[in-house]
Amino acid sequence: MCSTAQKDSRPADRHDRFAEVVRFHGHTCPGLALGYRAAETALERLRSGRAEDEELVTIAETDACGVDAIQVLTGCTVGKGNLFFKDYGKHAFTFISRRTGDAVRITGNPSFDTDTLDPGLASLRTRVMQGQVPDEEWAEYRRRTDRLVEAILDLPAETLFSIQDLNVEIPERARIFRSVPCEKCGELTAESRVRVEDGKFVCRACSKEYSRRW
Repeated sequence: MCSTAQKDSRPADRHDRFAEVVRFHGHTCPGLALGYRAAETALERLRSGRAEDEELVTIAETDACGVDAIQVLTGCTVGKGNLFFKDYGKHAFTFISRRTGDAVRITGNPSFDTDTLDPGLASLRTRVMQGQVPDEEWAEYRRRTDRLVEAILDLPAETLFSIQDLNVEIPERARIFRSVPCEKCGELTAESRVRVEDGKFVCRACSKEYSRRW
């Protein structure tokens, strides 16, 4: 009886937690739902709760909406130093437990496509983003997006993702560095980020090398 009650309560709990994610992100969308399910799946596989400090580490290979869901659900954040961003443009996330050393990599399943759940939504989304729709089509877009999000929240994780257990080197914990003034702009900069040019400490924003990249 107890296990049945837990199973029946999971969808309600999931939707309540997702509402918290939506409040943080500002709106609901399929990408946010996919990030939520990736984080939820990782926490289950790693037998972990939300990190209060750096008990968990996340390596995100995209800066898309789903990363916000991962921050809320896992407690891995840029500010705590346990969320690392690699600009690979992949919906791929590696989650690591410092407590056990276990790690799991979760990537989008190539055989899953949100367009198959609502084939006409993509074209409607394009028109909405371009501001080319009347109010009734905007309302339709919201309704259809909400239905798509509900489907993502309820589908099996194995349908949404490719899931792989890994052996990885655990990143070192966040370090606090002394700040030094940039000798060009005068702004304080972590000493781990300054560069030496012509015998002077300069921040990356003032660095000749980095300036040429923009």
